[in-house]
Amino acid sequence: MNEININLVKQLIYEQCKQYSDLPIIPIQNSSTEHALYRLGNNYLIRLPKVEWEHSNCNINTLKEYKITSELANKLSISISEPIFLGSPNQQYSWYWSIIKWNDGYNPKFENIDEYSELAIELAKFINELHKIKINDIPYSRRGLNLNTVDDETKNCILKLNDEFNSKLLLNLWDNYSNAPIWDKNPVLIHGDLLPGNILIKNMHLNAVIDFSEVGIGDPACDLIIAWSLFKDQSRGVFKNHLIGIDDNTWIRGKAWALSIAVIMLPYYKNSNLVMAKLARTMINNLLLDCHK
Repeated sequence: MNEININLVKQLIYEQCKQYSDLPIIPIQNSSTEHALYRLGNNYLIRLPKVEWEHSNCNINTLKEYKITSELANKLSISISEPIFLGSPNQQYSWYWSIIKWNDGYNPKFENIDEYSELAIELAKFINELHKIKINDIPYSRRGLNLNTVDDETKNCILKLNDEFNSKLLLNLWDNYSNAPIWDKNPVLIHGDLLPGNILIKNMHLNAVIDFSEVGIGDPACDLIIAWSLFKDQSRGVFKNHLIGIDDNTWIRGKAWALSIAVIMLPYYKNSNLVMAKLARTMINNLLLDCHK
């Protein structure tokens, strides 16, 4: 793994986009598993892949995200992580990196007492807009594929959680949800990782959607995971009722994706990233509560 520090970032900026070299650079502490983040002046953010996942796909994903978000920026009514500059690998840093537009706001915590009904509508509107956009030559998102692609990993991770959850119950949930009828329409453009850490709010309203690392085309079900990672019952219902083109089977597959993502996250981050581990537990508990209604 490349060592990322402020000296490296200053060197990359000076060598590749000297026009920004006089701007202050400030590290941002965050729970991101994939990117190191640095504030660049008042208007920009530097994102450098840390590559904790698949090294071989890092450059492919960064280039894909840069291309798609460049086209998306003017097609959505909500701000996104709009790219400003694409940095190249060099001898000190092996991967493509980017400068994006800075968006104000903060990541929302899980809903407390039904305060997110307006936010639910705004997120549904964002998803509706995104799913209608057509961009040529876009690859499938790994989360836009059939759920059988994550069946083995999901089941194996569920068994690792038997000290915290009823694995038999979770396996039954997974079997029920993952066997919902597949998406039989044309693939749509999806964000692929719509969790609270990838949305920014201000004054309880949606201000931006960020981090399109998982963007691609496919089944829209995975974009519904925000329903169980952010909302309680009432706002979840508002969210569902304002979605367009999401039938009951797609909603069930959304539950499957939420369960799969959560049970895979929890054992991986249990001792290394408390924020992500807490989020995973929240999602699992919400899905368990949901199944009893």
